[in-house]
Amino acid sequence: MKALAINASARKDSNTAIMLNKVLSELEKDGIEKELYQMAGKKIHGCTACYKCISNKDKRCAVDDDIFNECFEKMVNSDIILLGSPIYFADITPELKCLIDRAGMVARANDFLLKRKIGAAVIVNRRAGGIHGFDSVNHFFLIEQMIVVGSSYWNIGIGRNKGEVEKDEEGIKTMIDLAHNISWLAKKLK
Repeated sequence: MKALAINASARKDSNTAIMLNKVLSELEKDGIEKELYQMAGKKIHGCTACYKCISNKDKRCAVDDDIFNECFEKMVNSDIILLGSPIYFADITPELKCLIDRAGMVARANDFLLKRKIGAAVIVNRRAGGIHGFDSVNHFFLIEQMIVVGSSYWNIGIGRNKGEVEKDEEGIKTMIDLAHNISWLAKKLK
């Protein structure tokens, strides 16, 4: 089993990365291979609605001048997908939204390539607004027929400056519980 965590924060090794790594570390203890992919500093565009993915059916987006196809290939080759984002004005980053929109189109155009993979959102916010971003990611997972895993609370960490999420004891526990639930489900599906 392989877990892919995508950090859609504009900051490399951000609070979002810290929380994603909490989940990945626990998964690794259960023998699950892990990878953290950080989008910081990399270019991604929104969907152009060209529909070439539907006619080509090659598991790729026709727009090939950014990181999308690299990210999507990693998603297809993983059993577990964690999508992490900080919250900007009550929603996920535009980079993650671009990834979700295009992954949704390409996956659906190719017989739902993400179907029955395990998915979990990991959200970080300063004070509030995280539920909407959490929902945005989960709506993507659900429409792609993925299996969404929950935790002991919503998968949200609280922090603004780098490292502040480490002080969020409930958020850390939530990530650990999330990892244990993912591991349990992964074993059942295997």
